[in-house]
Amino acid sequence: LIHRAALMQDGAMRAAFAAVEPGLRDRDVAAIAQCYSQRHGSENGIYLCASMPPDQPARFNQRHFQNRVIKEGDTVALLVEDAGPGGMYAELGRCCVVGKASQELKDEFAFALDARKFTLSLLRPGTPCKDVYAAYNDFMRRNGRPEEKRLYCHGQGYDLVERPLIRDDEPMTIAKDMSIVVHPTYIRGQVLGWVCDNYLIEAGGPGERLHRFPEVITELG
Repeated sequence: LIHRAALMQDGAMRAAFAAVEPGLRDRDVAAIAQCYSQRHGSENGIYLCASMPPDQPARFNQRHFQNRVIKEGDTVALLVEDAGPGGMYAELGRCCVVGKASQELKDEFAFALDARKFTLSLLRPGTPCKDVYAAYNDFMRRNGRPEEKRLYCHGQGYDLVERPLIRDDEPMTIAKDMSIVVHPTYIRGQVLGWVCDNYLIEAGGPGERLHRFPEVITELG
């Protein structure tokens, strides 16, 4: 069921990005992702979206903040966090650009992938969650990026956020068969850096990425 949720979200992201064009509002893009998901078995979830000029980074928002009109050259960030058929949650997050992505945006996306890879190297059964959080923030400081102040990595199941929580106040440890999402998210310079995918914890650590949506900034011609 978790795998099916991830594959459904891959389709929702593809459908939404295929429709992005100047003149749409952020809420229109989110609605396309929601429609695709519900037509493929989803019953509940959130669809966060934000478009932004190339030099004015913003964080993705709920529906009541999704009124901005998308323009040529904009970056569009979309998070699809919903339950698949059967009720299990996963979440997928990417950016697309209405045009060509700047080198700065590409560089920060590459760093977000590195930050995720670093986190995954720590998610081994028996590792305390607070140790993962401390090591991650040390990694961010050493690389000149903002420390994480929000919940950037957590469990999922029949709710979109479940324990364990990768925070300094979480007493749980990582365990085999947990479903974990990792989504480093930060603003640096003139761009939003982030990526979001799910993993299942195996005996030796995280297995393969569950989503199959490409690990790229999608450029829309």
